[in-house]
Amino acid sequence: MAQHQSSPKPWFLELVPLLVVLLIAAHVLALVYWMFRVATEKQNQFPGRSKRH
Repeated sequence: MAQHQSSPKPWFLELVPLLVVLLIAAHVLALVYWMFRVATEKQNQFPGRSKRH
């Protein structure tokens, strides 16, 4: 049986998947925060765009 010998990887290559996950999580949190800010901003910021009929 042949033994599978893994070559030692540089330490920064092992951190790449973690960094990708952290970047995605940061962007998702920023998107949620932005949507919350847009949804709760003052309604009188655009006085001519009210939905009064």
